[in-house]
Order: sequence, then C-alpha cells, then structure tokens
Amino acid sequence: MSADLPGALAGDRKDDHVRLVAAQHAGGPRRNGFDDVAFLHHALAGIDADRVDLGTEVAGARWPLPFYVNAMTGGSDATGRINRDLAIAARETGVAIASGSISIALDDPSRLPSFRVIRQENPDGFVMANLGVERSPDDARRAVEVLDADALQVHLNAVQETVMPEGSRSFSRWESSLEALLAAVEVPVIVKEVGFGLSARTLSRLRALGVTLADVSGSGGTDFARVENARRAGGEYAYLAGWGQSTVECLLDAPADAPTLLASGGVRGPLDIARALALGARAVGVSGSFLTTVLDEGAEGLVARVRDWTGQLTALLALVGAASPDRLTGTDLVVRGATAEYCRARGIDVAALSRRSEPPAGAERPPSERNPE
Repeated sequence: MSADLPGALAGDRKDDHVRLVAAQHAGGPRRNGFDDVAFLHHALAGIDADRVDLGTEVAGARWPLPFYVNAMTGGSDATGRINRDLAIAARETGVAIASGSISIALDDPSRLPSFRVIRQENPDGFVMANLGVERSPDDARRAVEVLDADALQVHLNAVQETVMPEGSRSFSRWESSLEALLAAVEVPVIVKEVGFGLSARTLSRLRALGVTLADVSGSGGTDFARVENARRAGGEYAYLAGWGQSTVECLLDAPADAPTLLASGGVRGPLDIARALALGARAVGVSGSFLTTVLDEGAEGLVARVRDWTGQLTALLALVGAASPDRLTGTDLVVRGATAEYCRARGIDVAALSRRSEPPAGAERPPSERNPE
C-alpha cells in the first residue's frame, strides 16, 4: 500500500489533492473524448418529457437518478467540510454518493469524522465507501461499517501510485488482494480506476475474479498523474500526463463478458451523462464538476446544479425518444475524431452504432416506435 504517513502529513496530502484538482478544473470544462460522440438526430423521434423516468438499478438498489457523486476526498478538517456539503446535496436531491478513500482514517481514527459526516448528513441515501485495493479484508469491513455503506468501491490506481512521492511500486499482489476484499464484505463491491481507464482485458479479468460492477473511470477529467507530479520537487513524471484510455474509449472497447459498467472521468454535464449511458453505462459518476461547485457555491449551489442537470437530462432523453436511461442504448450514435481512430486500431465497428434504432431485417416496429426518417 502507499507508504504510511503521520496523520498531519496525510491530512496535508488530502488538502493538496483538493487544491491541485481544483486548479486543473479552473477555467471551465475542456474538450475530451465525449466530444467525439454525437447523437444522430431524428426529428420525429421525440417523446413527451413526462414519460421519462430517470431511475436505474445499481448494486441491487433503485437509484432515482442515473448519475452520482463519485469518490473525492476526506481525511482533514477542510475535506470534512467538503464531504458535509456533498452529503447535504445528496440528501436533498436523492443522488447516490461515494466517499473518498477512507484508508487515511483507518490508519488514524481521528480522521474518521471527516468521512462519517457523509452518513450523518445523509442517513437514508445510497452511500458507497472507498478503499484502495491493497488494504486488508478487515479494513474493507471497517470501511463499510464506518459509513454504514450500501456498497464498497475498491480503487485501482497504479499510475497514481507510480507518480506519488510516497506511493507503492508493488502491484503483483493486487489480484489476490482484490479477491480477498470481494470475499470480506457482504455489500456489493464496485471496482474502479481513478482516471486512467479499465481496458477490455482488465474488465474480462475482473469478471473472472468475480467482480460484478466496474467503473471504467477513464481519462478526460482529473488527471492524478499531474496531481501527484505537482507534489514532486522535480516534477520528473510530467510525461505521464494524459496516460490511459478515455471513458468513451473504455465503454466502446468493453467486452461482452464485462461486469455491469459504471462510467466516470471527464463528465462535464448532462450531455456527457447521456452519451455515457448510450454507450452502455448503467450510471455515471461525477467528481470534478461537483467539487468545483461545492468549493464555489457550497451545498446549496450543488443542490441547484444537480436539480438543473436532472431537468436537462430528462429533456435530452425525451428529445431522442428514450423513456429511461437503458433505452438510450438503442439510440443512434456517430463517433468521430481521435476516438474513431482508437476504434479502428482496436477493431471496433463504430458504424453499427449509427444504425442501432433500425429494426431487424424483416421486422416492423409499432407506429409509436417508428422512425419515419
């Protein structure tokens, strides 16, 4: 695992992360792989917005919204205040929420309040605890207990550890450690990357290990190689900025035997959420955009943001004729640019995505579902 740090230094690291992540997101959203994906417009495909139900099934529970507050922070007084605002927003909107890595508080119990506030402020919501893959089975059980968590996120972060000044360079035991964590807890386990993507091979291997839920968490949003390199005096790992696959590339490349997929990494707004859902994600995690909102506007600002996104996402589904998030996988998509080049290199047939709404040969759709164009 990452080298253990004295409590104050570990807390400083968490505060550094927030500062450096916020700096990355300064200036507003940037282009990323989601910009290579467009819905093919059919002018008569729309439905009434009041027919749209945004609910989705994740980890054995019904979520009212197909997006969630993804893992961010915790471990210091300042990050505890951020977690409090995130939890209040989750409570007021019904959106699911994940904690940041709770490892720091398992090593130093004085840090626990900065995580427990998530459940205290959101007693009835869907809460996910977060833990690194190298932690022990006992740590996994404690993480779930601390938050009375409904699920456990286990993060894979080899690139971050490589660049982190105090990081680990020992990765060979990760598979056996993951198997032990899966067996240790009774709640669903979600395996996630931290912004570098889960490849097709990794997703197949996760399924073979018994993983049923995976967050591909691709590049395009917060870059933890840049974050950790900024903490190094020499900045000698600058060349790893941009490492990995984008969220869109991960979803397009996911194999048929992949676990149920969640998506995060570079999600900037409702259109990106709709794109990720259309590419097969069951739900979509948001971190950077929600963090900057809380830092600038507090819990009230995030409540307003989530409600605004909810309304916009409902409108988008109505526009493309999808009565629920899972129906987006039948909409037509056009993939362009660098993502199309990636797909050609990987042998992925993106042309088929642009014809998904067409009925099978010889079949005729009922009038309510026909596309006259």
